[in-house]
Amino acid sequence: MELAYIPSPSRGVLYLGPIPLRGYAFCIIIGVFVAVWLGNKRWVARGGRAGTVADIAVWAVPFGLVGGRLYHVITDYELYFSKGRDWVDAFKVWEGGLGIWGAIALGAVGAWIGARRRGVPLPAYADAVAPGIAFAQACGRWGNWFNQELYGRETHVPWALHITSSEGGRVPGYYHPTFLYESLWCIGVALLVIWADRRFRMGHGRAFALYVAAYCVGRAWIEYMRVDDAHHILGLRLNDWTALIVFLLAVAYIVISAKKRPGREAVVEPGASDGPAEDAEEAGENADGAAAEDEVQDAAGGEGDEKPEAEAGEKAAAKAGEKADDEAEPEAVQAEAKKS
Repeated sequence: MELAYIPSPSRGVLYLGPIPLRGYAFCIIIGVFVAVWLGNKRWVARGGRAGTVADIAVWAVPFGLVGGRLYHVITDYELYFSKGRDWVDAFKVWEGGLGIWGAIALGAVGAWIGARRRGVPLPAYADAVAPGIAFAQACGRWGNWFNQELYGRETHVPWALHITSSEGGRVPGYYHPTFLYESLWCIGVALLVIWADRRFRMGHGRAFALYVAAYCVGRAWIEYMRVDDAHHILGLRLNDWTALIVFLLAVAYIVISAKKRPGREAVVEPGASDGPAEDAEEAGENADGAAAEDEVQDAAGGEGDEKPEAEAGEKAAAKAGEKADDEAEPEAVQAEAKKS
């Protein structure tokens, strides 16, 4: 008898009349909202406009969903196109099956389109949304819990996941909750990127590359624990090879980018006037202007105090000269009279 374990939901869908409410879909939607909310805060903090992240996400999210589904269908084609399978099931996204590699790749294409339309650099946008994407993955992984899928090897640890469904070849029992492991790992990745970005002021796509590299490390060991069917190459699951290759590319990008374009972008959205950086610069200019104005006023005030004194001295000297002339004039007249 197991004293402690993680129970699986009895079902992953509820019905509001004829409308199905699927736990998997809700987890994806919550993750998207978290990513957009956090990405917007980080974008504004870098000097961008509020709303730009959401506008670009309108392009990135649909592309990402399509890319994630395509990667899953292509790498697990036998689930949909082998004998006895129905190819229509390839379109049933709500039943699970989104590959993060395809979601990020095609989502980046959608983000590139949206960024070009807004006139903002894609690397700066990617840096802003990177932690939010990791948090979104942490939310989305709970969709696998609702569907009772993607669990690990059998175990009897206190946090084991109790699988009760026997559909799709599942064997009820207690397994490693790899969905939970990956969810917690993604939260750690998000916090790492936020810290590193603040500490090293990462720019030009390096914060996003750090997210990718850190995620790949966790995905590799989590993937190793899974027991669902997968293609193997040289004894490793396909996703392990993908994680290894993407990790190396991400690290190479960080190193090369840091040498070629050190520092962070000075302007992430041309024309944005409400960014903190610009506000600080404007405040500094106002302070400098006020100080200069005070200096001018002080100088003007000093000259004004000296000017009346100078004018008073000149007037006094002039009056003294006129008085001396007036006194000298009668004496001169009297002298002329005596000579006559």
